[in-house]
This record gives sequence, C-alpha cells and structure tokens, in this order.
Amino acid sequence: MHELAFLLQRGPDPEVVRRMLMMIIPIVMIGYVIVVALIMIPCWFILKKAGFSPWLSLLCIVPSLGTLVLLYVLAFSEWKVVPLQQVVLAPPPPYVPLPPQP
Repeated sequence: MHELAFLLQRGPDPEVVRRMLMMIIPIVMIGYVIVVALIMIPCWFILKKAGFSPWLSLLCIVPSLGTLVLLYVLAFSEWKVVPLQQVVLAPPPPYVPLPPQP
C-alpha cells in the first residue's frame, strides 16, 4: 500500500511497478487454482455419474472455453446412464399358495 501511494504521487517508477506486479502475480495464480478446483470437482462427479470419463473435467483448466465445451458435451450427448423411469423392474416372484391345513 505504501508503494501505491508513492506511485500515485510521483508517477510510474519502473522498479515500483515491477515489485507490485511480482506481488500480484502469485496472488492471482493462487486464486485461479482455487477457482478451477471449485469448478472441476463438481464436474468430475457429474461426469462420473453420467457415465462419461471423469478426466473430461480437465477441460475446466481452460477458463471459459473449456468449461463451455464441457457443458455442451454434457447437454447434447447421449448419457450412458439409464434414467430411473426407464428401468424395467422384474416382476415379483409368483405367489406360492400354502398347502391346505387339516
């Protein structure tokens, strides 16, 4: 913050700008990794439940284009998992009557 005040008073000093960027770049990279992890983990589980390879969630590493491609793949492809309404249940075993009692 101290350097920002000097930057605004005297004009851009290349050394001050370089030091500020060297402080900002790691913070931005850590934030990027956190955001990608927050998006990639649910995509991993959704892809696994949909019957796709969970490794497709690595498309989320590319910020907007990869996630958009992943959403289109999920939306317009045929899922390998059968919905619950289409599952054919086996009929119950036939009822065997009890023998008559004397």
